[in-house]
Amino acid sequence: MVNLGNYAGEVLSAYGVTILVLAVLIGLSVRKSRKARAALDAVERQNG
Repeated sequence: MVNLGNYAGEVLSAYGVTILVLAVLIGLSVRKSRKARAALDAVERQNG
């Protein structure tokens, strides 16, 4: 592992927060996409 010196805690916590935020954004995007796809499928079934 890279020697981070006195800033190891701050650097590793920043990486952790970044990974967490990216995971949340990806999850929200997937959920919204599924919701939109379901709504589109419902409209397409309704209109034939």
